[in-house]
Amino acid sequence: MRPEEIIDPRRLRGLSPWRLKRSIFLGFKSIWMRKLRSLLTALGIVFGVCSVISMLAIGEGASYEAQQQIKDLGSQNIILQSVKPSNTSTAGEQTRSLVLEYGLTYRDLGQIQQTVPGVNVVVPNRRVKDFVWFRSNSVDATAVGTVSWYPKMRNRDIVAGRFFSEIEGIRTDPVCILTEKLAKQLFPLHSPVGKTVRMRTSYFRVIGIIEDQVDATQIEEGGGAGAIEASSGEGMEMFVPISVLKDHFGEVLFKYRSGSFEAEKVDLHEVTVQVESPDDVVAAAKAIQTILEKNHNKQDYKVTVPLELLQRAERTKQIFNIVLGSIAAISLIVGGIGIMNIMLATVTERTREIGIRRALGARKNDIVLQFLIETILLSGIGGLIGVGLGIAVPQVISHFAEMKTIIHIWAPTIAFSISVLIGVVFGIYPALRAAAMSPVEALRHE
Repeated sequence: MRPEEIIDPRRLRGLSPWRLKRSIFLGFKSIWMRKLRSLLTALGIVFGVCSVISMLAIGEGASYEAQQQIKDLGSQNIILQSVKPSNTSTAGEQTRSLVLEYGLTYRDLGQIQQTVPGVNVVVPNRRVKDFVWFRSNSVDATAVGTVSWYPKMRNRDIVAGRFFSEIEGIRTDPVCILTEKLAKQLFPLHSPVGKTVRMRTSYFRVIGIIEDQVDATQIEEGGGAGAIEASSGEGMEMFVPISVLKDHFGEVLFKYRSGSFEAEKVDLHEVTVQVESPDDVVAAAKAIQTILEKNHNKQDYKVTVPLELLQRAERTKQIFNIVLGSIAAISLIVGGIGIMNIMLATVTERTREIGIRRALGARKNDIVLQFLIETILLSGIGGLIGVGLGIAVPQVISHFAEMKTIIHIWAPTIAFSISVLIGVVFGIYPALRAAAMSPVEALRHE
């Protein structure tokens, strides 16, 4: 042991700040003298902190996207959808009438508007699925008949041009708005605004492009991250006034696909009901459910409440974060055990040094302080490196995997704090063991 490393007991008792500063210096020096072993010891903490931050960032990003898609549907909205009955329950009916009739009706819509309190705005929606043509280019898409206030109700922005007006709906002008995805498929080289497209024998003038959005029909009852799933035709939509759709395609919808023929009569495929206050959404949804149960003999409808889905998604997010955090915390604990193991070995290696210091007047508290500081420095340095990697890894994932990640300031703070706490917890026992050595026995140690 070098003379400059010997601490004068009188200075130890008189100047506590000096003693702490000296212990930190000796701790850094001890770590530096065993660089490779110190690095390998700190790796458990490094990967633990990195995994905590990265997992939370990925979980937050996935949860945010799912919640944002639900919010876009409107927290004050109630979405009603027509559901086609299974073939087993309607085979006899379809054989007798040749036309399958199901789903939401104008009668349902009228009763909801008249009897449910707090209903502010209603958006009806009717769909026809077929090929949309521009010259020789065709895309399998869906014509959506709706009203002029649809974009405002469903929080969808107009990317180019405009949406049709209420006057154009009254006049049944053959105008349409394409989604971004459909516009790119039909018009890969130029803007579709002002061009004319065809569905079956009807021609429509394109007056605008609306942003893509996950449709309500793609929301499952489970809610939460992963509740929204893509379908093969997602985003391929052409919006027209509902009066135009009815005028061009009639009351009964005919489908000719692959040699098969189907005839369906559906008044409305979807209805979005907006309630005045978010507090009344759940009560209004129950009232609407009661009306539909009375009007329909079979379950040919579905009621979706985005507010309930959002609340469910937030609960799922909390559980998701707890699970991810717990898994990552295990690696931190493993890293702490590794530090304890190395510090116990260090105590054995430095037994003679401890004996000399005790013989020169160092107290047990001084020995505890020095070994505890070394442990905290190991875990703290590992924590800082882990925080740097934990911030960098989500950025790399976002860049290459095009996956949204979100890092909140509390994630690195908590991860680093836990790493330092682990250093304290797992360093106490080796430090106490070092301080408990008998100076005489320690001096005899070879």
